[in-house]
Amino acid sequence: MRVVIAEDNALLREGIVLLLTSCGHEVVAVVGTGPEILPALLAHRPDVAVLDVRMPPGFRDEGLRAALEARERIPGLPVLVLSQYVEESYAAELLGGGTSGVGYLLKDRVGRVDEFLDALERVAAGGTALDPEVVAELLTRRRGSPLDALTPREREVLKLMAEGHDNTTIAKTLVVTDRSVSKHIGNVFLKLGLPPSDSGHRRVLAVLAYLAHRPK
Repeated sequence: MRVVIAEDNALLREGIVLLLTSCGHEVVAVVGTGPEILPALLAHRPDVAVLDVRMPPGFRDEGLRAALEARERIPGLPVLVLSQYVEESYAAELLGGGTSGVGYLLKDRVGRVDEFLDALERVAAGGTALDPEVVAELLTRRRGSPLDALTPREREVLKLMAEGHDNTTIAKTLVVTDRSVSKHIGNVFLKLGLPPSDSGHRRVLAVLAYLAHRPK
């Protein structure tokens, strides 16, 4: 897997490079500032990009801006965005486009090697990977919305869907049957006014887009 990394923290940047290369992946470019990101992505067209949200010189949303522009220039470019904190607006903007191959993780997750690599591979394959803490924030900050109509179990299922898990994994996590998970997912879509689909990633992205765009 060919990877472009954009991270201004030298220690974290080199740690990610070492981790990926030791797992057999090829890091084709490493950049440390916002203006370097888009040219690197356009030049190398990687299998996946790992980008920090806040990059020099402004330390605002340079990484996110570059990710969004790159996905316009290279449709379907898989992007895994890293952030120090849960920043709901950034997660919503990245995920609200309703396209595949996107992820948003807190930087602490990088230290959990298996989880980070699993998320990276899911995103590179066209799936989604949303940090559980980000999902929790998205769900708990919304008030007066159709989410209020969901049962506790349906909210658990929605949370796991948003993290990118398939039906079988959800069933194992909640210790229920696949049939039960399918029923809960059907109820979630019915209550949120979203058409059901057999595609796990499209279902997740539809839910994420809904969470991103409706009023707070």
